[in-house]
Amino acid sequence: MHKQQGSDLRGWLAAFTAVGIWTGFILVTRYSERGTLLPTDLAALRFFAAGLVMLPWLWAYRRRMPSLPRMVVLALCGGLGYAGFAYHGFAFAPAAHAAVLLPGMMPFLVALVAMALLGERPSRQRTIGLGIIGAGMLCVAVEGIAPGLGLGQTWRGDALFVAASLSWSIFTVLLRRWQVQPWDAVAITASVSAVLYLPLYLTVLPRQLLEAPLSEIALQGVYQGFLAVIVAMVLFARAVAGIGPTRMGVLMALVPVAASLLAVPVLGEPLTWLAASGVVLASSGAILAARAQGR
Repeated sequence: MHKQQGSDLRGWLAAFTAVGIWTGFILVTRYSERGTLLPTDLAALRFFAAGLVMLPWLWAYRRRMPSLPRMVVLALCGGLGYAGFAYHGFAFAPAAHAAVLLPGMMPFLVALVAMALLGERPSRQRTIGLGIIGAGMLCVAVEGIAPGLGLGQTWRGDALFVAASLSWSIFTVLLRRWQVQPWDAVAITASVSAVLYLPLYLTVLPRQLLEAPLSEIALQGVYQGFLAVIVAMVLFARAVAGIGPTRMGVLMALVPVAASLLAVPVLGEPLTWLAASGVVLASSGAILAARAQGR
């Protein structure tokens, strides 16, 4: 009994720490817009740091990895596509929009992609949950394009966030279809993305890495390439083993709420009623969908 309670406690601690890291990802990335680094620099730091750590794993288990074309597709969706769209989206849209359109809408898009690629049909309760998430997305979309709200180019960021979330959703469904193990997926997205991206970054893409202060490089490098990719994955796996995938799925719905609320004091970004409505709807729908999927 005591052993089981200790395992559950460690699972809950891992779960809440993972939620905290993913919440911090939204805040730290949005904060980067006030510094020197460009979105292309953030992607370079992400893939260099994570690729350096995960390349030995990729090499050690190379015999069980999917074919090279499949690894490239996974890297393009879960690595380059997600990071590229998301980092550029933060240049236009506030953290509350990112909170709804990145983690908030992923259950919605994953379900749609699974229907298209795998022929899955969600249950009635999960369909209701996904519909609630869609209503939250609509709130954010209305705010992004409404001319009277003075939000300027926010709609551009929203569109990029949707593209990032769609890229990650395709990646998620392909992992299931091709039966790729979680740590292999991390190694592929980190290492293959680094091989594909870094030569372009060093030769073609705009960059300001050398102009940025060391403190900014360290913050973004450690967070983007180590905490958000590798540590969060370790904690997620530990949490799922300790408290189960359904509870972890419900806790993931806390990320939009926490990120949008913390953006007010941390970043000084106001939380409008439309954005707040989108956050509440997206999180509520995600909880309902996660519980339905668990059953």
